[in-house]
Amino acid sequence: MIFIVVKFTIRPEHSDEWLDKVAEFTEATRAEPGNIFFEWSRSVTDPHQFVLVEAFQDGAAEAHVTGAHFTTFVGWAPDYVATTPDIISVQGVPGEGWSKMGEISPRG
Repeated sequence: MIFIVVKFTIRPEHSDEWLDKVAEFTEATRAEPGNIFFEWSRSVTDPHQFVLVEAFQDGAAEAHVTGAHFTTFVGWAPDYVATTPDIISVQGVPGEGWSKMGEISPRG
């Protein structure tokens, strides 16, 4: 599995519309063969920062970054970001997606 985390700091005037702006890109990516998950979160300490957590089956990320919706996204995103996004990308992660955390389970 390929596991990727990207932090996007968005210009303040665009941060409230960011999730709507990336909605089409998000849905298209989730529909890609080999996509395991593609999830956005907003920082609780910085209202202008969004974290994207994504995973692909081994070999599927190349199709993602060469797809039309990715090309469109990187075409307009520079007008919205305040800084160059930070990324962690790890290939060869064992597993096929989320596992359960053994230390915590619902009571009763």
